[in-house]
Amino acid sequence: MKVQKRFSGFEDLLKTQSKNHYTHTAVIYDEEFKVACSYGELYDRVLFRSSQLKSSGKTCIGILADFSFACIVEIFAANLAGLQVVMLDRTMPAPVLKELIGYTDVDILFGNRRQVSELEDALTEGVKDGKGKILFFTSGTTERAKAVVLTDGTLMSSAYNGGCMLPLKTGDILLSILPLCHVFGFVCGLLWGLSCGASVALSRGPRHYTDDCTYFKPTAISVVPMLLKFLLQYNLMNDELDLILVGAGDCAKEILNAVHATGRRISYGYGLTETSSGVAISVSGDPSAMEICPDDEIFLADDDEILVRAPECMMLGYYKLPEDTDAVLQDGILFTGDIGQFDADGRLHIIGRKKEILVLSDGTKIFLPEYIREISNRLLTQEIAVILRKDRPYIVVHDERSSEELMALLSDWIPTLHRDHQPAGIIKYEKELPRTATGKIKTWEIAKETEDA
Repeated sequence: MKVQKRFSGFEDLLKTQSKNHYTHTAVIYDEEFKVACSYGELYDRVLFRSSQLKSSGKTCIGILADFSFACIVEIFAANLAGLQVVMLDRTMPAPVLKELIGYTDVDILFGNRRQVSELEDALTEGVKDGKGKILFFTSGTTERAKAVVLTDGTLMSSAYNGGCMLPLKTGDILLSILPLCHVFGFVCGLLWGLSCGASVALSRGPRHYTDDCTYFKPTAISVVPMLLKFLLQYNLMNDELDLILVGAGDCAKEILNAVHATGRRISYGYGLTETSSGVAISVSGDPSAMEICPDDEIFLADDDEILVRAPECMMLGYYKLPEDTDAVLQDGILFTGDIGQFDADGRLHIIGRKKEILVLSDGTKIFLPEYIREISNRLLTQEIAVILRKDRPYIVVHDERSSEELMALLSDWIPTLHRDHQPAGIIKYEKELPRTATGKIKTWEIAKETEDA
C-alpha cells in the first residue's frame, strides 16, 4: 500500500506535488467548459499571485469562498505570501459579514466584485502576526460565531490523517461539493485529494447538485448527511463513485445502510473545527464504528465526554477569546462536549452531545440556551429539554398540561424561526428531568430514554 506523504504546510504540498506530478491533473473546474489544471500549473499560478499579494502591503485577507479555481489559488497564494487568511461564508447577510470582518482584522477581501464593494467599509488596519494562520468560523444560530485559529500545518496534518485512513490514488477524482469556508469541506473536499496526488473536481454550485456527479464522474466525495440523503433519494451518484465520506452531522443509520447496499464504500468521520476536521473515521465496514486517526488520541472522561489530544491538528485557540479557549482546551486536551463509547475492538461510537448545541444534518446548529430560554419563558417552566430526532428539534417537558396546550403557547413564536429550527412537537416526560450534580439537564440521557416516545 502506498505510504501517505506528510506535508508541513501549503507550500510544501504544492512544491512537492508539482515536482512529483507536474503534468498530472490537480484541479478540474468549469467556468464555461471543463478545464483541467495540472499540479505544475497550479503551483505556478499560486507563486505568481503570491508575489502580487506580497507587494500589496496587506496582512489579512477575507476569502468570500466559492468553488472557483481563482478562489483556490487565492487561498494558497495568500498563505504563501504570509497573510492571515479568514474563510468567510459569502451567503451570510452583509451586516453579519461586516461584524466578522472587523472582528478578525481583515484588511483586504477576495470575492465577487459587487459583494466586495458592499463590504469594503468594514475593512481594518490588518494584523502584525498573521503568518500561517487560517481562521474558520464555528457555526452558530443565535450567538456570534467564534473564529478558530488553525494553520496550514494543522490543516495539512488533518489531510494526512484522512489520507492514511482513506487513501486516494493519482487516478482518483475527488468531488469538492461542500462549502470551502467550513473546515470539513476544505480539508476533506480539497486537501485530502491534493495530498494524495488525486484530482479535485470543483462543484459548479448548489444548482448543479443534481448533475455534478454525472458531469465530473468522481470516484470519491465528501458530503454532509442532508446532501447524502438527496443524492441517494434521487439516484444521482455516478457508477464510478466508489468512496463516500460523510461527516459534520448525525447521519441516520438507514441512510448509511442504504448507501452501503449499493456496493459503495461509505465511511463516517467525526471531527471538529477546533481539531482541523476529522479525528476518527470508520474504515471497517460499520459506518458507526470509528477508528482513531494516526496523529490523534481520544479518551473518555468519567461522564463519557470525548476528550481529544491532537497536537499536530489542534487549534491555536479562538481568535481574541482566551477565556473561551481555556474553557475547552486544557493542557493540550480538547473537551469536545460530545458523549461517546468504545466498543470491544476499541472503535469509537458517538452517543450524543453534552454541549448545549443541536447539530442538524446540513451541519448548521441550534444554540440551545437562548432557544430553551424562550420556550421556558412562554411555558413558565424550567423542566424543559430539546432533543434532535430525525433531524428535527423536539421539546421534552415535564408538565401536567397537555401537548396541545403547550404548543398553543408557542404558536406566535414558532413561525419566527427558520423552518429547520421550528420544533416538530412536544414529548411529555413523566418524571422530573435528570440533572447533573451542578444542575444541568442530561439531554443525552433524555434522548435515549425517549427514543420510542
